[in-house]
Amino acid sequence: MTEFFGDAWPAVARFHSMLVDEGVLRGLVGPREVTRLWSRHLLNSAAVVPFLPERGRIIDLGSGAGLPGIVVAAMRPECEVVLLEPMERRTDWLTEVATQLTLDNVTVERNRAQDVHGRLVGDAVTARAVAALDKLYRMALPLLRPGGVLVALKGDKAEQEVQDAKHVGKKWGAGVAEVALASTIAGVEPTRVVRVVREVAGVR
Repeated sequence: MTEFFGDAWPAVARFHSMLVDEGVLRGLVGPREVTRLWSRHLLNSAAVVPFLPERGRIIDLGSGAGLPGIVVAAMRPECEVVLLEPMERRTDWLTEVATQLTLDNVTVERNRAQDVHGRLVGDAVTARAVAALDKLYRMALPLLRPGGVLVALKGDKAEQEVQDAKHVGKKWGAGVAEVALASTIAGVEPTRVVRVVREVAGVR
């Protein structure tokens, strides 16, 4: 695991400790998830990183507890990572985490995606357990510049979601969505990642 995370390991390990210590108490993770934080949450979040640019602005939509946004920020130190989250108690947590982990590349913004359309624009958007893809397109694609990429962590129904969202994606200027199986370390199930480029600006 240390080798997998490389230079990001100290920050990710500390983040894990913070989630164990405070995650359940603050309603950020369920009690049953504590023993599965590595396999189901932190490594799952890390699976998006190879699909992201090495520089530029990454917007983590609906950051919640900081998954995948905090992990992405630790593993992509040359990127500006904006953690976009509407709930105050979660943004307070995210600010504390970024400070304690000394993640100087993190900005926390308390807002809904639709309220920052036209103001906040990134080179990539990440999303995990936010919404079905047809709804996610409406929230995420306006946050991308043309040529920017949406990388969404999805479950077993990823391919079906891609089909169901095809017309919405086209309306917002999305290219063809790809579903990839992203592996992390041995013994951990691969993660389904949906990757789609916003080719043109699109219209509402």
